[in-house]
Amino acid sequence: MATYSGPDDLSGTEFIETNFADSVFREVDLSGVRIRGALLNGADLDGVIDGLRVNGVEVAPLVEAELDRLHPERTRLRPSTPDGMRIAWETVEAFWAPTMARAGSMPEQDVHRSVDGEWSFVQTLRHLVFAMDKWFTAPILGEGFHPIGLPNSGSVDFPWPDLVYDLQPSVSEALAVRADRATRFRDYLTTVGTTDLTRPVDVLENGTNPIQECLYTVFEEEFWHDRYARRDLEQLAVA
Repeated sequence: MATYSGPDDLSGTEFIETNFADSVFREVDLSGVRIRGALLNGADLDGVIDGLRVNGVEVAPLVEAELDRLHPERTRLRPSTPDGMRIAWETVEAFWAPTMARAGSMPEQDVHRSVDGEWSFVQTLRHLVFAMDKWFTAPILGEGFHPIGLPNSGSVDFPWPDLVYDLQPSVSEALAVRADRATRFRDYLTTVGTTDLTRPVDVLENGTNPIQECLYTVFEEEFWHDRYARRDLEQLAVA
């Protein structure tokens, strides 16, 4: 498959009778895109979906409801109280436990392998360290970023402090840093109060946010990347 990657701005472009069959779009902005008379047989969309209408039906509420049905634990990841926050993190640790166990049973080289161009398991761990540092360690604890952190491709050009992108950590090194971040997060939730949740903090790249929204983002990152890791580990296991 040929790969096109570049900074070209194609916004406002009209594509007529163009064949995109089996194409892959990564980290693209499709906001406001209008598609008419298209064949979407077997298409697979994964991303932030808000306001998308398919044949006149708004899709996002249907997707959210189905995700909650398939993954009932997800309904515990949008709490409004300190006790709910603590339950949410317990939920995160519970659904990650079998994923970690499966990764731990695999050869070291497999957890460094990419599936279909996605992050390897170790890269996923690195990204979760970054997400934790961006939304919790730095803005809430006032501490720095760990060098092992790996931002998403849309954020690599931001001047993040301390990150070293070309690190090649072992899985044990990545797990150790993640465990440290998880402990800090868990300890914070044991003392967080109701009034703390509404306190605004500055998040690099994303401006001012209340602490509650920062914690929500951590939970959401954990949920989705566990799903991605499970999917890829399953494919590696049968390869």
